[in-house]
Amino acid sequence: MSFELNRKLAAKRGPLPTSANIDPVTASIIRGAMETVCFESATHLGRAASSPIINSSNERNASVIDAHGRLAAVAIGTPHLTFVSQLPVRYGLSMYDEFDWGPGDVFVGNDPDYGGGHLPDYLVYAPVYDDAGELILVQVLQAHQGDTGGKDPGGFTLEATDIFTEGLAIPCLKLIHRGAKRMDSIKLLERNNRFATFAGDLAAMITGVQLGVRMLQDIIRKWGADKVKAAVNYNIDQTERRFREEIGRWPDGTYEADVFIDHDTQGTKDVKVHVACTVKGEQLTVDLTGTDDRPNLVGVWNTFGNSRSYIMTQVAASIDPSVIKNEGLFNGVEMIIPEGTIAQPPPNKPAALGSFHPACEITEAVCVALSQVVPERSSPQVYKMGMPNAVIGFDEKGRMWMDQGVDSRTHDVSAVPGIDGWGASPVSLGNLLLSQAEDLESRFPTLNLSREMVTDSEGAGRWRGQPGSLAVKQVLKPVMAMTWMVTSRHPLRGMCGGDDASPYSNRFLVGTPEEHLIELSETAQLPEGAVMAYQYGGGAGFEPAILRDPEAVKEDVLDEIVSVQRARDRYGVVLRGTLEDYDLEVDVEATEALRAQLRAKAA
Repeated sequence: MSFELNRKLAAKRGPLPTSANIDPVTASIIRGAMETVCFESATHLGRAASSPIINSSNERNASVIDAHGRLAAVAIGTPHLTFVSQLPVRYGLSMYDEFDWGPGDVFVGNDPDYGGGHLPDYLVYAPVYDDAGELILVQVLQAHQGDTGGKDPGGFTLEATDIFTEGLAIPCLKLIHRGAKRMDSIKLLERNNRFATFAGDLAAMITGVQLGVRMLQDIIRKWGADKVKAAVNYNIDQTERRFREEIGRWPDGTYEADVFIDHDTQGTKDVKVHVACTVKGEQLTVDLTGTDDRPNLVGVWNTFGNSRSYIMTQVAASIDPSVIKNEGLFNGVEMIIPEGTIAQPPPNKPAALGSFHPACEITEAVCVALSQVVPERSSPQVYKMGMPNAVIGFDEKGRMWMDQGVDSRTHDVSAVPGIDGWGASPVSLGNLLLSQAEDLESRFPTLNLSREMVTDSEGAGRWRGQPGSLAVKQVLKPVMAMTWMVTSRHPLRGMCGGDDASPYSNRFLVGTPEEHLIELSETAQLPEGAVMAYQYGGGAGFEPAILRDPEAVKEDVLDEIVSVQRARDRYGVVLRGTLEDYDLEVDVEATEALRAQLRAKAA
């Protein structure tokens, strides 16, 4: 049933029926108004929510879906959430009569087998009708919840073999009926969540979409339903036209890539994602045939909706950023996601950790493949951690708390032509507001001993990646800690001859006789005072390192991004003077001679 449903949900949808004509300016004004509604709805959620993962980290997104289930408008949010919101709404629309849709209703869904991402990503949505009672739009909010009611807090069960282990799966549930709260539904959800803050988060999501509905109704009244429908049709068609024009400028051919996950959560090694991107005229096809389908894998099953979204996140980054993000992108690319693989698993497979891996490997593989076509836009939109160190405990009143490990850090920011890796996080996480030490320590009994960028952790290249960072944290009370470690043997791939990124590593009980490197996954009871040290990998390089400007290498050494020895060994740059005296100079003749030796050795 799941595969058949996925095909139905992903099928292309036609335009909204309208007799109105619309000009480009009016269509843009209406689109801008809908994007503003998304922004206001998401902002409301961020300000009204109770838990830090929503009100502090910004892991939320708003979108407008039209009555046919097409993505019509979005707000700035985490990109992979932006592109997964249509399918759960399409499932709800497919059950329109059975679920008794009407004005004032609000629904929720999170089920991976019914269009969703993974269980923590709740999608709350509400229909928008015109004054004549016709369904025109659907306002959507999506946000990551701290818990899902499964075996383990947070829903990330390392040994889960089915979705039911991870928590409560919701295909579609009505929360508000004709403006009145369905307390039976709301209490059901609250009862199946460990955290007291969830009630506030759910209320914020409900009121956020209700705010969006009121604002969209104002837009419909101002412009008329037919004009709004015409604007949605125009903007989707315009995006598809511009997208296909971009593809038409790419050279025809098939471009392939393989990317690997170190292991699943139980140690099965080298889980593979294969992609073939075929350009033929104005048509782009992204084919995941050849991706791992071993049935015994654990923890590495990505949902169909997430696989579509993570493909689109990288494809959208590979074209002109001024192309509007809406359903037109999906209309312009054919996605082949084989049934039974880790990119479209059989029904009831666990999905929580799949949103880390293989989701990120799907995006990375698309990037590596398209680097042969559009190298200037080939920066992987990925975060390569297996999962952060999640720390769980109880307060004095017996209430559970959870530090999700979303600490400030630098990681996975790769270079592109002309620009070194910069910022703290890859674009896919670039809109998250990661926890500052002071804020985190005020919420949880933890102490951040250090957070620092690490010398020589950049991926070397003509343009280098951003260094990775080391986060050292101490727990001040006994806690349970969980983690899954990958990206040690298969770090982020370099582009066009650039070096791969530096690997990840993680240690528990640092400074004690029991200190150990986590090579797979671990759930541990840590005593008061225990220390964890999480080394995040850096970004990858672009083009060979010996092409880097020697003066830029010198500046990297002065900034302690690169050591003097690495400057010589990896970049072929010989420096005179010392870092301590801050009098470094490039020895031009020695550098030219050393680089000639390195080129000859590589030939």
